[in-house]
Amino acid sequence: MDLQNFLPLLPIWYAVFLLSTTAHEAAHAATARLGGDDTAYLTGQVSLNPIPHVRREPFGTVVVPLLTFLLYRGNWMIGWASAPYDPRWEDRHPKRAAAMALAGPGANLLLAALAFGILKLGIAAEWWFESPAPVIDGLVVPHPEGPGYLEGLTIFLSILLTLNVLLFVFNLIPVPPLDGASVLAGFLPAVRRLRDHMRSNGMLGFVGIIIAWQLLARIYIPVLRAVVGRL
Repeated sequence: MDLQNFLPLLPIWYAVFLLSTTAHEAAHAATARLGGDDTAYLTGQVSLNPIPHVRREPFGTVVVPLLTFLLYRGNWMIGWASAPYDPRWEDRHPKRAAAMALAGPGANLLLAALAFGILKLGIAAEWWFESPAPVIDGLVVPHPEGPGYLEGLTIFLSILLTLNVLLFVFNLIPVPPLDGASVLAGFLPAVRRLRDHMRSNGMLGFVGIIIAWQLLARIYIPVLRAVVGRL
């Protein structure tokens, strides 16, 4: 795909990426505050405003997403954000910390469910039709005589669904340093020791991401196909 063909998709992709990562981190931050840790709240991250999240991780929220969008020629975008918390709070309340870890993927699940519900209602109302060959940014086909904004909405909702299914599945893989390992760490001290050791060693943390990415390749596509098959 030539640059002029996929570059117009950049604003939609980036809007979905920012919404998804901001919701993920804001859910972590809000759950931590409910559990008694104000660390992320004090940095302004209990918010769906992306600015505090971008300010904390500009490389992961701006540079990497834009570069990967170009490298994947408009077919994908990846990046990251983060929310701080107090390890001493986790020491005192490991189960609350597990709830904090679970909240991020939970926010992605809610966004995926929202996109799915709107698409499902739209199909019932004949705004969209099932696609014979669904793709990441076109899970459905807009009505040919529908309003012009339907095409952009189709792309937005398709990316919102596919990206948030990925973020939900990926982050719940129980491999340090991902959220899935932190959920287990709240109940299994051995997992927490392993997670903390891998976090303290940058190379081990990188190995964990590589392992999780390999597992994701086997999990994500079947899950996404099952979700899209129900549209």
